[in-house]
Amino acid sequence: MTVTAPRLTLERRLLGEHDLIVSLDEVGRGALAGPVAVGVAVMDAAGARRRVPEGLRDSKLVTEKRRPDVAARAAAWVQASAVGWATAAEIDEIGIMRALGLAASRAILSVVEQGVVMDNALVLLDGNHDYVSAMHPSPLQVRSQVKADRDCASVSAASVIAKVARDTLMADLHGEHPAYQWNRNKGYASAEHRDAIRSSGLSPYHRASWAITDAPTLF
Repeated sequence: MTVTAPRLTLERRLLGEHDLIVSLDEVGRGALAGPVAVGVAVMDAAGARRRVPEGLRDSKLVTEKRRPDVAARAAAWVQASAVGWATAAEIDEIGIMRALGLAASRAILSVVEQGVVMDNALVLLDGNHDYVSAMHPSPLQVRSQVKADRDCASVSAASVIAKVARDTLMADLHGEHPAYQWNRNKGYASAEHRDAIRSSGLSPYHRASWAITDAPTLF
């Protein structure tokens, strides 16, 4: 199957009306353990004229071996980038959608701390639901775009940056709780992960409010 490379068609059009495009994508929404991560990649008009890095795709379409290199080139290509997090405990407390908004807000605040000015920026969000506005402390212009992680290069950059950061974190947490094999399943509902939960119970990094032992295997 041929995979079409993401382009900058939408970003270039939107940059005719906005100073910056602040692109977001989430990783870990469906996992049983670990935080949810939201990547952010900032694009300006000058950056949108640069060639899209070779191999850049939605993180789900990039092999695990290649992702770190693609993520590094994506981060060097955009004007600023960051990853925001919401923990498993926060997901249990406020629910997954509000936790996504919290992680997104933290990601945006991180690039603001790097010097990004949001006055005339547009937040470009993958999907069809704006989970950002309600959780961000100041008003934002937000556009939700279905399949943006596949079609929009700046969102693909945010996707792969977040994916590599979260996978690295889960591999590190594997050392604390090796029974769950997070170095392989990254906290998702693999058969080995569910078997370990049945035999060892939940760790502090599991989303305890979820019906975890009955969750479907995702891969």
